[in-house]
Amino acid sequence: MRILLVSQMYPGPSAPDLGAFVALLERELESRGHTIERAVVDRRGGRQRHLVLARDVATAARRFRPDVVYAHFLVPAGLWAALAGGAPLVVTAHGQDVENALRRTVVREATRLVVRRAAGVVVVSHWLLERLAQAVPGVESKATVVDCGVDTERFVPLDPAEARRRVGWETSGTAFLCIGALGERKNVLRLARAFERRGEGDLAFVGDGPLRPALEGRRGVRLVGAIPHTEVPGWIAAADVVCQPSLTEPFGLATLEGMACARSVVATSVGGPPEFVPPGAGVLVDPTDDDALLAALDVAASLPRPNETARTAALAHDVRVQASRVEEVLVRAAEGRPAA
Repeated sequence: MRILLVSQMYPGPSAPDLGAFVALLERELESRGHTIERAVVDRRGGRQRHLVLARDVATAARRFRPDVVYAHFLVPAGLWAALAGGAPLVVTAHGQDVENALRRTVVREATRLVVRRAAGVVVVSHWLLERLAQAVPGVESKATVVDCGVDTERFVPLDPAEARRRVGWETSGTAFLCIGALGERKNVLRLARAFERRGEGDLAFVGDGPLRPALEGRRGVRLVGAIPHTEVPGWIAAADVVCQPSLTEPFGLATLEGMACARSVVATSVGGPPEFVPPGAGVLVDPTDDDALLAALDVAASLPRPNETARTAALAHDVRVQASRVEEVLVRAAEGRPAA
């Protein structure tokens, strides 16, 4: 099958961590024998990048003549794919694209156009599907819930002491790790305050963002900065607990990656994590409750190391399993069959 992949996020030389989940799924689809052409944005910033994407999608659709177009994010990537016409369209909703549709009338109308045009809509969590249905009533008839998946052959349990030596992380107790942008939605300041109240261990933040200055200089806190996604498994292996207490998390890939490495997790109760974090794998927490977050850090630190319950739960979300499910949606669309 000839697949035109369209995405407004894709790893590039200046942004190797951008949309790494898209590239991972692409790799798995290619390994299943499909031919893939890309029209993607592989850098951050630049006012013209989305207009360039529109041009690239139209050009690639004419030249490549795909059997199906697979777009990541509803708007603008899905919109450009829908307007290109021709082949059947499948689009994945990831999170912020849905929130934009709920908040802005123009984006909502564009999103409804995309869904009308699409033969299938993939949504990364049941929680997000409920949100999308508020913006696009009836989308459920075209929707399939498939998360991004995790590479459980790369994210594996390793000895934490050896991993800490490799990444250069000297810890004095329980090692907590948070992966993601240092912004409000990721709830990093509340996490840092809860960690400080706990008074033991170390907390590393992998990622960058506007709240970095507010985190600098805090006791026991290490700011690693943004790193390529290929280096993330090493940092998770060096941790005892992976924390993602976001205000909202449409899916929660960092949480799933932590579980794949057999690490206990502290995850938000708002969004996708309740759908894949079982009892014993970690703690789900109200992200706005400071005391609950502090207690969650204590409970997660007391869970077994390695945490086999977490690893077992993550195996059900292996990227190969998820790629197979996406492939089914793409094949149905290419063959003109209705969404299951």
